[in-house]
Amino acid sequence: MRLARLSDGRLVLARRHGFIDVAAASGDPALGTLNGLLRAGAERVRFLDGADVAPLDTRDLASPVDAPAKIICVGRNYSDHMQEMGHETAPWPETFLRLPTGLIGPYADIQRPAVTSRLDYEGELALVIGTAGRHIPADRALEHVFGLTVANDVSVRDWQHRGQQWTPGKNFDGTLPLGPHLVSIDRVDPSDLAIETRVNGEVVQSARTSQLIFDLPHIIEFVSSWTTLIPGDLILTGTPGGVGVARDPPLLLTDGDMVEVEVQDVGAIRNLVRDDGLAPATERWAQEAAGARTPGAR
Repeated sequence: MRLARLSDGRLVLARRHGFIDVAAASGDPALGTLNGLLRAGAERVRFLDGADVAPLDTRDLASPVDAPAKIICVGRNYSDHMQEMGHETAPWPETFLRLPTGLIGPYADIQRPAVTSRLDYEGELALVIGTAGRHIPADRALEHVFGLTVANDVSVRDWQHRGQQWTPGKNFDGTLPLGPHLVSIDRVDPSDLAIETRVNGEVVQSARTSQLIFDLPHIIEFVSSWTTLIPGDLILTGTPGGVGVARDPPLLLTDGDMVEVEVQDVGAIRNLVRDDGLAPATERWAQEAAGARTPGAR
């Protein structure tokens, strides 16, 4: 199945020429959100295939995941990206957390903060947990995945590099596009999918998920070693080589740029970059962040 979420919050089944409103078609309001559906069991919507299909304007699509308890991101998970950032492959997955306030829809504008000139793209495959678990072995890990979606882990590089932790540079509002659909794991084999990022039509990242250092099962095994994964948790699996900050000259995003991320059999997101227009309370932190120019991105 392909699930989507409309800007008014409704969870829908995506069809070629429209959508089926899950709550309305099922008669159960509890199924009207992703978390509600996952709690009830995804099989509850499989009988809706014969329901009425309403027209869909893609501009109405929001992030298919709206309220994850956790957003866990894996860094430095493709060898070429590891190398372009000056690091050697390590046996330990690099992980960090993002906040839900960064989430935007698949065609919404990426917000370029006024406090930086070093905004960067990172196309990624993302997964959503469907079944809770702790200490999940890799050979059972995909049983805990509900579905897959497309993400762009947009990064504010100077704020990311300024300290020892990446939290500020990875958590500006409006910098995590997601979607357009959440494709159930029974529809897609995630082991060898093509992934591509384009900026203004130019291909800047191109790889396959078979090149991941830590594949999806081992990511889940690792993460569930230190936290209980619950339905609705979102995991970003890492970005390939070709990020803007590593290029010579750097290719950093500016107002008016168009960024597209496409994952084979999952979908494509397309986001315009726009200055957020917000005046900072002080220039101090922007000036401090601008002082950091050393490599160290994920």
